[in-house]
Amino acid sequence: MVDFTSEQQMFDTMQDKLRAAVISDVVDRLGAREQAMRADICPVYPGAIVVGRAYPIITADVFELSDDPYRGEIEAVDSLRSNDVIVVCTNRSTRTCIWGELLSTAARARGARGAVIDGYTRDVAQITAMNFPVFATGRKLVDSAGRSRVIDHGCPVICGDVLVNPGDIVFGDMDGVVVIPKELEQKAISLALEKAGKEDLVRDELLRGAMLRDAYAKYKVL
Repeated sequence: MVDFTSEQQMFDTMQDKLRAAVISDVVDRLGAREQAMRADICPVYPGAIVVGRAYPIITADVFELSDDPYRGEIEAVDSLRSNDVIVVCTNRSTRTCIWGELLSTAARARGARGAVIDGYTRDVAQITAMNFPVFATGRKLVDSAGRSRVIDHGCPVICGDVLVNPGDIVFGDMDGVVVIPKELEQKAISLALEKAGKEDLVRDELLRGAMLRDAYAKYKVL
């Protein structure tokens, strides 16, 4: 097992040294084979990487404008802690846009490391300029007021067809988003760092002209 001095160091190391595909391979090996989110949940700008502890939020579509339409989302964002990643289940709504610049600004101020939205975002230019990692299924410019509301947060949700529990580790990059169940995190992170190191050695062997089967056999990368 790898010992980290803090969660901040752990997540910074994961962001620097790991890839979503490597983590997906490892959690597969550990028997959790349905941890990769749907392929349509993508980073809103190139190079975005998100990693942290899931803080799940669930929304529902509504069809009237209430007196306090933002109460739930304000409560949810104000509940965030350092190293959290917002994970939003919209039940695949195409009616609303739940995320944008101001929520990203507030989340970052609370110490959050990014957001994964099974739904739409907006303010993409501002989010990109902030360098705040947001993953979403698309973009829609409408406001959420009168279209959806947060009905619960800090609870298990289905996001991208993956069950996400509070405190699970979420990792996303250009290849997609993978979830490490909390009970597997120590073993998964250790194995992923080991696998990433072996893949670097295999790449060096291949660049020197080694046969693929020989390099794989030498480092037991599979």
